[in-house]
Amino acid sequence: MSTDLLDYQYRGARALVLLHEKELREFVVVWRRARAAGLPLPVTSDPDYASLEALLFHVLRAARGYMTWMCESLGLADPGIEPPPPVERVAAEVDRYVEHLLERWRLPLAGLPEERFHAPEFRSRWGVLYCVDAMLEHAVVHPVRHAFQLRELLQGRESS
Repeated sequence: MSTDLLDYQYRGARALVLLHEKELREFVVVWRRARAAGLPLPVTSDPDYASLEALLFHVLRAARGYMTWMCESLGLADPGIEPPPPVERVAAEVDRYVEHLLERWRLPLAGLPEERFHAPEFRSRWGVLYCVDAMLEHAVVHPVRHAFQLRELLQGRESS
């Protein structure tokens, strides 16, 4: 495991920040495979699945949103994460944006004691109550879930 982020008071948060980084990078790898294969997404009314670029934008926007929500909820300074490039430019700018996003993700939570991550709970932007620790876990799983979906679609395409 990485020896980065040694200034984290709460090692659980450190682990989740590093796991988020790993899983977001892995999502981009799988997304690129899907794009190179010309993978069509299932037809749906969900605008996040309108195209592979829309899905990439969704995952990057969510990653930014999780950290800005955690900072707002904890009364921390804005983490300074710029919004992701628009859908029509996101594929061309993904590498630069991911580096920026992950660099900014590493900073805000380092000095916080463990207690701040477990209580209180805060209402998410979609209405569900989360403590910060649970939102960190959610942020890790989000790119995992979408990478899993793309892998299944790719696998289904290869077996037909």
